[in-house]
Amino acid sequence: MADNPLSSYFRRPSIYIRLPSNGKFYPTGALRLTESGEYPVFPMTAIDEITYRTPDALFNGQGIIDVIQSCVPHIKNAWAIPTIDLDAILVGIRMASYGSSLDIDTKCPSCNEESTFSISLQSILDNLKSPDFDQTMTIGDLEVGFKPLNFRQTNENNIIRFEEQKLLNVLSDTNMEEAQKLKLLNEAFKKVSSLTVKAVAQGIAYIKTPDSAVTEQTFIEEYLKNCDNKVFTRIRDRVVELKAESELKPLDITCPECNYQYKQSFTLDMANFFE
Repeated sequence: MADNPLSSYFRRPSIYIRLPSNGKFYPTGALRLTESGEYPVFPMTAIDEITYRTPDALFNGQGIIDVIQSCVPHIKNAWAIPTIDLDAILVGIRMASYGSSLDIDTKCPSCNEESTFSISLQSILDNLKSPDFDQTMTIGDLEVGFKPLNFRQTNENNIIRFEEQKLLNVLSDTNMEEAQKLKLLNEAFKKVSSLTVKAVAQGIAYIKTPDSAVTEQTFIEEYLKNCDNKVFTRIRDRVVELKAESELKPLDITCPECNYQYKQSFTLDMANFFE
């Protein structure tokens, strides 16, 4: 096929970003590393925008995957992205497509004044850091190492939680017999508990005994189901803490009407991703 004479007019990288993970935690072949540690980010195409606005593709995660691999071509398998990189990548795509400022609507909790603020996405991007996953936890003669979940794990967990929440909502409104409702509620809570254990296990890189290092997911899950509750709580809290350290932080807002200062939660979701 002949070269397209319009190829020189194709989109070009708009910005370059650094990944909070510095390229760690990606399986072989999922990320093409660069010598500089910076990765080019292309603006979205019209097809990317259509993909990102498709509800089914967003719900199952495929829409986000397709857009990321289109806009950040060094990422070959976006399902494998560690969650500590996801916000940085989405912020980078938003910046490459629409610029570095983003308007958000907020309501003062003191005087109820509604305002619109322009925030710097570059500042948010600069403040995204990776937690210290080299810090381990000692429990008796065990050493526990941690790692971030990847996007596939997080997406699958969110879908299961969504379905379980739908079931609980239905049960709260149904007229079914109490015995049947109680049975379904117990089953739902067991599934939620099992999912919690699974998610904690996914955040564990290994558990070292004096004799070996255990990395198998099934063995780690079995240990978490059978260890002392205080031990499980310590491990779970550390996994939750690591997740929180890598997330977008609330914004500091000063109300222009009454000068009240408050925190505004911020997530780069479908409500504010597009221009």
